[in-house]
Amino acid sequence: MIKKIIKIILLLCCMILIFSFSQDNGNKSSTKSDGMIIKFYQTITNKKLSDKEKEIIVDKYVVPVRKSAHIIVYLVLGVLSISLIKEYRLVDLKALIISIIFCFLYACSDEIHQLFVSGRSGEFLDVIIDSIGSFIGIYLYYFIYNKFGGGKYE
Repeated sequence: MIKKIIKIILLLCCMILIFSFSQDNGNKSSTKSDGMIIKFYQTITNKKLSDKEKEIIVDKYVVPVRKSAHIIVYLVLGVLSISLIKEYRLVDLKALIISIIFCFLYACSDEIHQLFVSGRSGEFLDVIIDSIGSFIGIYLYYFIYNKFGGGKYE
């Protein structure tokens, strides 16, 4: 029972994290991702960048970084959702389908939410990217569970 509660809490924390990122207005969201890109780049290259260099670096990496963030956070959501559903003894194709549908619907709701946030937009491409990330997480869990967990999905 404690295991289920912990998994529910972790899943809810992941969902709250996604919601909080989506709650940021366009400027705040851009500032966060741009700042992370610059900080990472300067740390890796050990070089202080001029404003012009920062602009070039951000323009080059902002889309891949932001889309990678979608994949990663939804990969975690996928792992947490399938792990929780497995606790309810749905260790077959139903568990996989429920997890995939849950993550897809959450990705849709996230993009709809962004339609109401200043400077943000809901993008169908992001729903697809989020769904791919969650599917990767669900598949990784499925693979590891079958390989090392002693369980067998049917």
